[in-house]
Amino acid sequence: MTIEALIARFGILAVFVGAAVEGETAVATGGLFAHRGLLALPLVIAAAATGSFLADQIFFLIGRRYRHHPRLTRWTAKPAFARALAAIARHPTGFILIFRFLWGLRTVSPIAIGTTRISWRRFAALNALAALLWASLVSMVGYSLAATLAGLGARLERVPHYLLAIAGLALFFAGLGWWLRRRWRLSR
Repeated sequence: MTIEALIARFGILAVFVGAAVEGETAVATGGLFAHRGLLALPLVIAAAATGSFLADQIFFLIGRRYRHHPRLTRWTAKPAFARALAAIARHPTGFILIFRFLWGLRTVSPIAIGTTRISWRRFAALNALAALLWASLVSMVGYSLAATLAGLGARLERVPHYLLAIAGLALFFAGLGWWLRRRWRLSR
């Protein structure tokens, strides 16, 4: 099986998981592969929106269910958590719509929202809209980047798909490493 066949077969699943776990890198890479014709852009957007939505719903429910758990109460003492709660108190709807675009607040925000009085239904509706907007924007960034690079002398068209896959994976793991390191720092 060629790398192109692997991407075509498992790429949408990778975007789904990547959107849930890491975020932008996996979704932008999905957009790049959509430009290359290996994935369908509407499916990339749908997978990214669904993965992001489900992850945020799970984090929201963790915040709702375990808001008084000792481990979560330690999180509430962290500066990022306090910033998220302050923003939620000022503009709850706006915060739910934009938190996934704010570096350092993406994972902690749905947990923080879960500890507030915002209803599950309200969060789910706003989260679905925000996830769709985010997935569309980030996948189109990847698609547009690929189109721009292809337009610069069509050099990208001569690059074998496996090199693009390696570059995408390298970006994904670099992003994942950065995210994990940042998360570790915020938890201290």
